[in-house]
Order: sequence, then C-alpha cells, then structure tokens
Amino acid sequence: MIVFSVLSGTLLIVGIVLLLGLTPENITGDIMRMIAPKKTLRSKVKIAQGKKNSRRIAAELMRIRDALTVTGNGGKFAIICALSLTLLVSGAFLSVLIDNLFLMPILSVALAMIPFAYAKSIIAHYEKHIQLEMETALSIVTTSYLRTDDIVGAVSENISYLKPPVRDIFKAFIGDATAISANIKSSLETLKNKIDNDVWQEWCDSMIFCQDDRTLKTTLLPIVNKLTDVRIVNNELKTILYEPRKEYWMMVALVVGNIPLLYMLNHDWFAALMFTVPGKITLAVCGLTILITAYFMLKFTRPIEYKR
Repeated sequence: MIVFSVLSGTLLIVGIVLLLGLTPENITGDIMRMIAPKKTLRSKVKIAQGKKNSRRIAAELMRIRDALTVTGNGGKFAIICALSLTLLVSGAFLSVLIDNLFLMPILSVALAMIPFAYAKSIIAHYEKHIQLEMETALSIVTTSYLRTDDIVGAVSENISYLKPPVRDIFKAFIGDATAISANIKSSLETLKNKIDNDVWQEWCDSMIFCQDDRTLKTTLLPIVNKLTDVRIVNNELKTILYEPRKEYWMMVALVVGNIPLLYMLNHDWFAALMFTVPGKITLAVCGLTILITAYFMLKFTRPIEYKR
C-alpha cells in the first residue's frame, strides 16, 4: 500500500511539473519573488540608512547565490533551490505516509536545508582557498611595496607568483591603474570591494592612506600578519572542535537509531511511539530538538574570522 502511495504521489508531482512547464530557473525566480518582493524607493532608502533591515532569509539566499557565482557554480543555484523545494514537499509527503502531522514542518525544513548545506560547504571550501592565496599575495606584494614605494610596480613584479582567483583580481587592478585611470587611490578603492574580507579591506584602506603619507607603510605587515594569526588559531581549533562535533552526531545517531531498535526489541513500544498521539508528539519534539541543536552546533563550531 505504501509503495502505491509513493508511486502515485511521485507521478502526481511529475505530472504537475510537466503540465505547468516548471524549470529550476522558474522555480528559483518564483521563490525569490515570494521571499524578497520588489522594494519601494522608501524601503531602499531606509535599508541604506540602517533604519530597516532587509529580510534575513532573502539576504542569506542572495549571499549564497553571489558566492556560488563567484566560485563558478552560479548555474547550480537554481538547481539547489528546485531540489530544496522538492525535498520540502517530500518531507511533508513522508510525514503523511507515516501518519505523523506533528513531524511535517520539522521533516520538511530538515530535508529542504540539505541542498543549502551542500552549497555552504562549497562556499566554505572556496573561502578557505581564497584566504590562503590572499595571505600569500598580500605578503609578497607588501614586501615589494616596502622596498619600492610603488604599489603598481610591486603588484606587476609579483603577478606571476600569484594564483587564481587573487591573481585575476590584481591583474584587474593593474589594468585599472595603468590603462583606465591614473588615480591610484580610486583603483585601490575598487580593489578593496573585490573581496568581502575585513583584513583585505583594512589592507586596502591602509594602502590608500600610504599614497598620501609614506610613513604609514609600517602598518601594512601587521595587517597581513592577522591572516596568519587567524589561520594558526583555526588550525588549532579544528582539532579541538572535532571531538564535540563527533560526539554530537553520535548522540543524534543514537536518538534516530533507537526507532528501528525499538522495532526489533519490542513491537508494542514501537507501535506506541509511531501510532499513538503522545508517541507522535515525542518524535516531533525530538526532531525539533535535533534541528535547533544542529543549528547552534554548526554556529558555535565554525572557523573564526577576523572582524574590524
């Protein structure tokens, strides 16, 4: 009976998709319009003035989309949104199949977050790569600048030693400073906005100040050393935080694993858990607890970042 229900539900979803001509791009566009409706001019002014915050979910989705675009995976964002919506519906459908409506919102949200967790892992790997290359690039460029007092020359003589994507960013800076505008401070301001990193932006600000006062160049190396300090601390924390993460996922596995274990040990207990109202509420509370604690666990065990 369950097999026929799953098959009929699957065929129904496929039929709706084909009938409405839904594509990942259409689904993503509709989701973004629902979450982030078009802002009025007054709303945009208030957000710019800090009097009103943009919607948090919309801001996070846009940040993920922009980060995936920068990493060269911009086409995956539509697929991720479509897959998330499919898993959201699948979670609700699965809750109906096991006859536990209390579990429906929890299971739907948990399954819908899986594609975005994958996207965040891609972004985290890219940001780690960016930080390593940024540390190397800023170190060698700063050393050359301290010797020559010429930022364009310092970047030009070291451009061959840099690696993507930092090399492409500095190449654009050289082109801007030599072929487009003779205003070095304007080119540095453009360079500053290329990477959303506090140390990078502080280094660019200090370099802008150095164009007016060369004695301030002694502040550059301490700024670059902040990247090294953050990397060393994160390497130490990685080992320390591994144990709490492992213990947490082991506890989650034990909680979830108790359900099939009850089925093998005592059918009456399993029936009470799965088919009675108190048992269904207990499952929903356990699922909600896992969802909330997983969020805080990931929040408090993520790598640290330098903030100005």
